[in-house]
Amino acid sequence: MPRPLGAPAPLAGPEAVPGQAAPPAVTGPPAVPAQRAAGEDAAAVRKPWPWDEEDPEFVEAEDEAWAGVHAATRPDLAALPPYSAPVSSVEYVGSGPPTYDAEPTALPAADPDALDALVADTVLDGARYGTCTLRAVSQRGDSGRYRGEPRRDALLTARFGSGDQALLLVATATGARATPGAHRAAAEVCAWIARAVGRSHRRLTEDIQAARRGDLKSGLHRLTDRSLGKLRASAAEQGVADDEYAAGLRCLLVPADPQCRTRVFFGVGEGGLFRLRDGEWQDIEPHAGTETVGGAVVGYGSPPAETPEGDRLTMDLGIPTPPSPYEPAPEPPRDPFLFRASVARPGDALVMCSPGLAEPLRGEPALCAYLARRWSGGTPPGLAAFLADAQVRVKGYADDRTAAVVWEA
Repeated sequence: MPRPLGAPAPLAGPEAVPGQAAPPAVTGPPAVPAQRAAGEDAAAVRKPWPWDEEDPEFVEAEDEAWAGVHAATRPDLAALPPYSAPVSSVEYVGSGPPTYDAEPTALPAADPDALDALVADTVLDGARYGTCTLRAVSQRGDSGRYRGEPRRDALLTARFGSGDQALLLVATATGARATPGAHRAAAEVCAWIARAVGRSHRRLTEDIQAARRGDLKSGLHRLTDRSLGKLRASAAEQGVADDEYAAGLRCLLVPADPQCRTRVFFGVGEGGLFRLRDGEWQDIEPHAGTETVGGAVVGYGSPPAETPEGDRLTMDLGIPTPPSPYEPAPEPPRDPFLFRASVARPGDALVMCSPGLAEPLRGEPALCAYLARRWSGGTPPGLAAFLADAQVRVKGYADDRTAAVVWEA
């Protein structure tokens, strides 16, 4: 009789040893005495199992049963669509291959007492809220991968709040070149600006939804100055110069409200801000030194007390006056604050990036054409495809690359 599917098989006994009596085969669990019936011998036990795995009928029946199960679940390969890989296979564009290898070579040196300072070669993130889809990546450049240097770029993505009142923040920073603590400075300034934005996210969300551009600019300017001031204080505590423990900071604010398509960029330092619209690239990097529109936001502080040229303004008349000879000499000029608030259209792709990607985008038309083909059309790539796109290399550009792209549905 065939064994029912799923029933336990009998346990195989040990093999016989030549010259010795064969041990008894174990054919199942210990026999259990059956209940006595009228006229039945008390020594009667349960009968053996009514099947045998060696029975050809059993084997054939089991094979037929499993064949039927497999046939019911086996996919029809002929009916499947042809496979097409969404991930880019292009390794580089331009006149020729880059000097360095495409894959990481050496790891950065590690301190056993400071393992929390280690930085991964690549960081990848993404999200979808409202009408927008976010992809963000930060990866070590070819030069750093070859020399075993840590990634100087930092990337932080965060969501503050919930529902339509949520606010998405993407913060990127690039540490100073050829300095030992560049990666730590970049990570610190990203954490500080995220903490400041998170604590004020409700007011920032209201300002964005109400299109209060002047309030946004003055408030974010103050938050940025405080974050960079903490970075300079950290440099002083470590006994290093400000320019040796410094980082450029670039941030993007995206409200989750599907009815609000305002995207706010702010920061200090070099990089790029681009918009891909109808398959064409637009360089929308804001100009430095633009005037602040509107008054200060309550809780953010008042506007600066001097002009961009360093002239002080009196409280009543606004007449420029020279600095006092009894005050210390002014500090060296710092990078200007950058701000731009723009309204996105369906199908747009907004790209905020570090110098490692901004420079080849401005200097290599082949990269612009390639990414325009990949990122146009309103369909955001998956994380793997986006990472492959960001890794397309250009000869002569070997710095870290960090980019955040927002696609509009």
